[in-house]
Amino acid sequence: MSGPRHDPSLFRDRDGIEVARALVSVSDKTGLLELAAALAEAGVEIVSTGSTASTIADAGFPVTPVQDVTGFPEALDGRVKTLHPAVHAGLLADLRLESHEAQLGELGISPFQLVVVNLYPFVETVASGAPSSDVIEQIDIGGPAMVRASAKNHANVAIVVSPSSYDEVIQAVRSGGTTLDQRRRLAAAAFAHTADYDRAVADYFRSTVVGGDASGDAAPGWPASWDVAGELAQVLRYGENSHQDAALYRRPDGAGIAQAVQLHGKEMSYNNFVDADAAVRAAYDFQEPAVAIIKHANPCGIAVAAPRAVDAIAAAHRSAHDCDPVSAFGESSPRTALSRWGWRRR
Repeated sequence: MSGPRHDPSLFRDRDGIEVARALVSVSDKTGLLELAAALAEAGVEIVSTGSTASTIADAGFPVTPVQDVTGFPEALDGRVKTLHPAVHAGLLADLRLESHEAQLGELGISPFQLVVVNLYPFVETVASGAPSSDVIEQIDIGGPAMVRASAKNHANVAIVVSPSSYDEVIQAVRSGGTTLDQRRRLAAAAFAHTADYDRAVADYFRSTVVGGDASGDAAPGWPASWDVAGELAQVLRYGENSHQDAALYRRPDGAGIAQAVQLHGKEMSYNNFVDADAAVRAAYDFQEPAVAIIKHANPCGIAVAAPRAVDAIAAAHRSAHDCDPVSAFGESSPRTALSRWGWRRR
């Protein structure tokens, strides 16, 4: 089964779209009231759900509860709120087509031009060590459905999944509406958001399967696929060579040098991180206070010191440096000195 196909000549231009109606349903309430204030000031109708609607109403801003749109109450302890044609038709109607506009009119459904949704805190709930019953309740169903519907229909709808985008959206509302380029960029972020979310859910269930085999195939203990995703931590000074660009990505639940906080010095390069990782690995091979000095991912000096010495780290550093003072102070290459003992104490 595939989606319908339309003659491209039937599509009307929908670049700049004024926001008249917004659907807002968020788990993370950061910046919500500032957004609601801006939408209310611009005369935008806000349709909202559950605690989001209560937060907006309690702040004194006009809001339409979603059940007033669907004619159906929130059900099953909130598991069913927005899964209704009166909502999703307003999200999916392609108003570039006269036929879709006519169908909305016949159904008495108003379209949305802006959707603001972020999902239940599934990853945070798993990380907290919560029991399985609590984790499962944080698997969002209606949220991803709204996000994906809006992102698919970005020709007509702007979808916002992060409070970091609120300022941009507020400015767009105040300046007359969103552009197609904005909506396409927001849609890309939305699909990445739901992909990361579903990956986290899949990883959780894979971890709960006995033997780790969630594939159901002839390779017990091995998943049918393995996905790795990371969030942008920082843009690096340069890549392996000075003419190359580079960036550092890290997993929220990961460990290692990517999680470290830089306290001093200029921005790190790709080589700095490679050397720092090598230094940590080398120093952690020892139980005693140890220092590793690295150049081009290879140790040019490793030394240990007596654990009870007051200046153990300094002594180990001096000894490591004395192994090869020239390489340690080479001006053309980065150097890293990290101690296993000192790293743990800091």
